[in-house]
Amino acid sequence: MIRMHFCNACGAPVEHRIPDGDSLPRFVCRACGEIHYHNPKIITGTVACWEDRVLMCRRAIEPRHGLWTLPAGFLEIGETAAAGAARETREEACAEVEMGELYTLINVTYIGQVYMFYRARLLEPKFAAGAESLAVELMREDQIPWDELAFPTVRLTLQDYFADYQRGEYELHTHDLTVSPWSGQTRREIVRKG
Repeated sequence: MIRMHFCNACGAPVEHRIPDGDSLPRFVCRACGEIHYHNPKIITGTVACWEDRVLMCRRAIEPRHGLWTLPAGFLEIGETAAAGAARETREEACAEVEMGELYTLINVTYIGQVYMFYRARLLEPKFAAGAESLAVELMREDQIPWDELAFPTVRLTLQDYFADYQRGEYELHTHDLTVSPWSGQTRREIVRKG
């Protein structure tokens, strides 16, 4: 559960209750009555391809430092999901892409996140590690370090992509992750497993 102790508007203590006219518990300020809504964060990124290879980034930041991911990050205020995905690809992989359609939509309810990955085509096979990446590589399916992927959302997206690539047809894929794949494990066990 998300924790909140003080109001962002006036600094007074908040309580967790169902406000009048609502159906879900919210943090409500005891002094000014401000209702604080906590909604899922949107992560947007790309499955950026060149021929039969996908652009992968090795993370230089936590969480999951040193593991592999697709270029992605939090959507910023004022940008579309597709524009955010292109920006994240520039920032993490120093690569320019032609954006395609939304490819995977993954609800990760246990951490309050929604992932949106777009298919994209590299304009040219030029890329480099950005500030949040240790390394960036184009990988074929047999080169993907499946045991070193940072997030289950990346694994699902890559599995969908390579299955569609084999068929020669691409469709929108949706997934709901409601339980952490690492439930019951310590952080050390999670990092060791990758």
